[in-house]
Amino acid sequence: MDFVLALHSHLPYVLHHGRWPHGSDWLTEAAVDTYLPLLETLRGLADDHVAAPVTIGFTPVLANQLASAAFADELEAFLAQRLAACDDAPASLAGTGDAHLLPLVGYWRDRLTRLRDLFRATGGDLIGAFRALEDAGRLEIIGSAATHGFLPLLARDESIRFQLALGVTEHRRLFGRAPRGCWLPECAYRPRGPWDPWPGAPRSPLRRGIDEHLADAGFRYFFVDAHLAAAGTPLGLYGSLVTGPDAGADGTALAGTRRSPYRAYGVLSAGRARIAAYVRDPRASSQVWSRHEGYPGDPWYLEFHKMRWPGGLKLWRVTGGNVDLGAKDRYQPAEAGARVRSHADHFAGLLDTITAGESRNADGVIVAPFDTELFGHWWFEGPDFLGAAYRALAGDRRVRPATGSAHLEAHPPTTGIRMPAGSWGANGDFSMWLGDRTAWTWLRLWPLEEAFWDAAPAALADPAAHRVLAQAARSLLLAQSSDWQFIISTGAVVDYAERRFNGHCDDLASLLPALADRSPARLAEAEALVGRLARRDDLFPDVLPSLRAAVSGLRPLAHA
Repeated sequence: MDFVLALHSHLPYVLHHGRWPHGSDWLTEAAVDTYLPLLETLRGLADDHVAAPVTIGFTPVLANQLASAAFADELEAFLAQRLAACDDAPASLAGTGDAHLLPLVGYWRDRLTRLRDLFRATGGDLIGAFRALEDAGRLEIIGSAATHGFLPLLARDESIRFQLALGVTEHRRLFGRAPRGCWLPECAYRPRGPWDPWPGAPRSPLRRGIDEHLADAGFRYFFVDAHLAAAGTPLGLYGSLVTGPDAGADGTALAGTRRSPYRAYGVLSAGRARIAAYVRDPRASSQVWSRHEGYPGDPWYLEFHKMRWPGGLKLWRVTGGNVDLGAKDRYQPAEAGARVRSHADHFAGLLDTITAGESRNADGVIVAPFDTELFGHWWFEGPDFLGAAYRALAGDRRVRPATGSAHLEAHPPTTGIRMPAGSWGANGDFSMWLGDRTAWTWLRLWPLEEAFWDAAPAALADPAAHRVLAQAARSLLLAQSSDWQFIISTGAVVDYAERRFNGHCDDLASLLPALADRSPARLAEAEALVGRLARRDDLFPDVLPSLRAAVSGLRPLAHA
């Protein structure tokens, strides 16, 4: 039985939109906490000839930022600030009676210096470093929608095609090949059928399913939460659809029936399956993901929520789930390392146990998908755990690590299913992104989306409008990021998400009259704004070929 670990790396566009707390520091923290330690772990496994065929995605919007010279400068400044905090900490700790924490200052100085040296050794090119691992056959890098747009709720099919076409084109530009797998933003899926998501939405009697758009873009597989394949339950209750003998007369799952999460399924649409869906395994996923039930909440691991200011150094351990932040004990790296190895052995054993229970499913697969930032940022020891888990799996085990593509090549899906709409968000539906708190964002975005696509064909045919069209397209893509609704729904930094969403909508609204009119005077007036936006929102250097593909309905040029 195969084991596919899938990591989803994503952050919205934050470069040139401030620094702290939700600007470029958001990106540099992720690099220092997660991407650099993960690179270090994967290189160490390669040096030791330990197979670690992780399937990892970088959304195009994140990859563009990591490839930017501005990011390299921001990361150097961030590391310099943290190292300066290490220099200042001893005197301050001694003065506050916290001298017992002094050994951890040296620990952090050594770690930060090592990661800075690693970044410099890549030439400041994290994307190139991960690309080299894929070129060497060590891992598989998958793609995603350009700015992580919530595809099922976009009003126009052109928007879905554009998000995917540009995502494929940018992946090929940055990683040297077209992606075979896709991480659906928020694992959000919608089948073929009528579209009427909310009062005030531009209704449609029939729209193509997300799986059809993925197949058109050249993708071979994607990931879904278990409840969409009737293979488990989401965080809340949500209706599941199945096909075959276990289906009721209306297509709903019969009481007590479940499909196995331990196989890839062909997704049926319009009578055939053109793409495969991997199903998240609840057992393996919750063991790693849950702070309450899984490994990250272990008392010896680094406490995420308590840090020392100024400087942001984390010097304490979890200690206990109900321990007040003021009573946290000193972090002890050696003890944490021992727990990492123990948990990695336990995880490998869990995968073996699952495999033994599925002994009749020789071509099966255990799929564990996670946000990459869980490993290192939220769970500090996470990258070390991944390394230790792959080392444990290198022994005499029933389960075999594999990439998403490698498993499908050896075991093409033999079972087709139809799936309902849903996501991996709370309740398993779309309510984290479309609800009472966020409906206003869609009611603003949908008319702008309609106006953009109404103007795009004529603007594409007019070279004089191309610069304005390209920047308007970037503003549309940035406004479509699913991050803004997610942040608003969680109640964290709502003002930031609202400001970013409204700002990109305002930019698009300011450019649309020039696209609709295309008179020399209108275009010249818009050029001043285009110049400012091009410097601030400096991503996706050539959007027009993908825009043409979206308008025409053709497959992305990267697959032509």
